[in-house]
Amino acid sequence: MKTKLHGLIVLTMLVVFASCSKDEINENDAINQEIDLSIVVKNDVQMSQDILDLVNDHRQSIGLNTLVMDQAYASAYAVDHTDYMIELSQINHDNFHIRSKALKDRGAVRVGENVAYGYDDAESVVNSWLNSPAHKEVIEGNYTHSGFGVFKNDKNRYFFTQLFYLK
Repeated sequence: MKTKLHGLIVLTMLVVFASCSKDEINENDAINQEIDLSIVVKNDVQMSQDILDLVNDHRQSIGLNTLVMDQAYASAYAVDHTDYMIELSQINHDNFHIRSKALKDRGAVRVGENVAYGYDDAESVVNSWLNSPAHKEVIEGNYTHSGFGVFKNDKNRYFFTQLFYLK
């Protein structure tokens, strides 16, 4: 009984604190895709690089290409989404179709996204994603680039958005 309860708690934590999304939303809506590239300065570049290094180590270990950091549009959309999640105090994929369409309009073929909250370091968040089949599928997807929105809220807790795309 105790083991089942612990497993349920761990599964619930994964669902609550980490989430992912792929191109599953209708993207034909007329939407505003404008983004201010200067917001990328909010991103924790070192934490993002650490996450990318761990993701790329995993990808290489299974024979996949490494991802290139996109510090322009993908990161701007990721930062914007992280700001939105912090404002709501919850992780989500709201408006993923806007981020996906915007990147596709700039040459992306496929777009995916992982989000998380509350992890203190890159290793913890990447391990969480790799231990979740849906997140792992995104990490191991057919992508070439990645953008990040990783920074802390006013309670000093990290929120994470990692966008993946194939170009």
